[in-house]
Amino acid sequence: MEEEKAPLSVYDLVMFMIEQMSAVSWQKLGLQHDPVTGKLEPNLAEARVAIDITAFLTQQLESRLDDEDKRRIQSMVRDLRINYVQREQQ
Repeated sequence: MEEEKAPLSVYDLVMFMIEQMSAVSWQKLGLQHDPVTGKLEPNLAEARVAIDITAFLTQQLESRLDDEDKRRIQSMVRDLRINYVQREQQ
């Protein structure tokens, strides 16, 4: 018997977008390899935009998260910002 699937909520999609934008942020910081080229290709201007979008999406979702998930995504945004500042100062 086929199991009925519930449609994705907007909150599920926002969490997916947060995960994707954080991955792009790390790539643009030059701290993860670009999946297409396989190279480290830092671009701090694009990293800043990706981090800001990640932070904005996080704010939209925080009220719906339990404490553990909230801390996890807040830590992720904090780590991205710290790494951005460090890369900018190099």
